[in-house]
Formats: sequence, structure tokens, C-alpha cells
Amino acid sequence: MDFDKEVDARGLNCPLPILRAKKALAEMGQGQVVRIIATDPGSVKDFQAFAKQTGNELVKQGETADKAFEFFMRRK
Repeated sequence: MDFDKEVDARGLNCPLPILRAKKALAEMGQGQVVRIIATDPGSVKDFQAFAKQTGNELVKQGETADKAFEFFMRRK
């Protein structure tokens, strides 16, 4: 999937992956997509809740080849 910015949050625990994503989204334009890579298992639920609370779209989520979690969020 195409994205405009990438946030590497591997090795960081809650709430740091969300905070890094929030900062990246704030610097982006409407409709742009950020890719976030995280290793915290709690980030799966965190990003779902974050999308609901902020109105930004969680376009896709999954796992990378090295078993990290991958999220694509589109700025509202």
C-alpha cells in the first residue's frame, strides 16, 4: 500500500506508538496516509481506539515479515 510518511515505533510501549502517530498525522495534509510499525501487542487495540476517537481512518492493519505490527492511517 502507498503511504506518504512512515513512523517506526518498534521497541516502544504504549502510549508512545500512538503519540508518534499523532505527531506525524498533525504534520500531514488531509487524505495523506502514514504507515506505523510497532512491536507492542497492545498497539492493535490502541490504534483501533485512536482511529475511532480522532476520526482518522485505520485503512489497513497487519503484520510485517518480521512479526511487527503494521498500521496504515489516513488523515481526516
